Amino acid sequence: MAAVQGHLTNGADGPDGTEAGGEDTPPAFRHAVAALCGVRVRPEVELDPTPPPRRLAPYSYALEAVVTGASDDEELAEGRLILLHDPAGHDSWHGTFRLVTLVHADLEPEIAADPLLPEVCWSWLTGALEARGLPYGEPSGTVTRASSHYFGAMGEREPSTRIEIRASWTPAAHPAPEPARPGPRRPEPAEEGAGEPLGVPDTAGHLAAWCDLLCQIAGLPPVGAAEAGVVSLPQRRGPQAR
Repeated sequence: MAAVQGHLTNGADGPDGTEAGGEDTPPAFRHAVAALCGVRVRPEVELDPTPPPRRLAPYSYALEAVVTGASDDEELAEGRLILLHDPAGHDSWHGTFRLVTLVHADLEPEIAADPLLPEVCWSWLTGALEARGLPYGEPSGTVTRASSHYFGAMGEREPSTRIEIRASWTPAAHPAPEPARPGPRRPEPAEEGAGEPLGVPDTAGHLAAWCDLLCQIAGLPPVGAAEAGVVSLPQRRGPQAR
């Protein structure tokens, strides 16, 4: 597996154009973005920063990902993950952070015809978060199945179906530590940057779970015996040129 580190150098801007690591950016947001850099992903997943939206929240950071098959020209799934932060909080989020995603992939005809496919795909999203023990709240989204039929000069192409997941959820922040028991000695002050600051969710874990979803919808076999019971979509028969 390869680490995300090295891809997340720019792209997270505040309302005044400051970068995620700038002094004017809230420390909680800087930490949340920095945590993404230590995530290790499967070699089939290509992650890169992309310009984030600027009107959804005061601070935002975005990543785009492509899951490739046997060759780099074969795209099995792709998606975008956006981290939003509003230090003042947001009523509909019930928190100060929000994750927004768009994931889509082409399907085999026999899989696309399954009437329970939307419910199954949504369960993959929530299951990926729960499998990693990530608390979250206020999930919302849609699963869309779109079929295309080709005519005229394109009539020789076989019909295709694409599944699309649009979703958002609020990642729960790290809980406050339990009060220390009274003792004869006062605890030493923690080193700067040590541990997880209060109010910051486990963004690294949520990114890893999102990559799990991408690989599952791409039809890649799960990694590890613990995931042997997870069912993925079959891979497409033919490559899709990038």
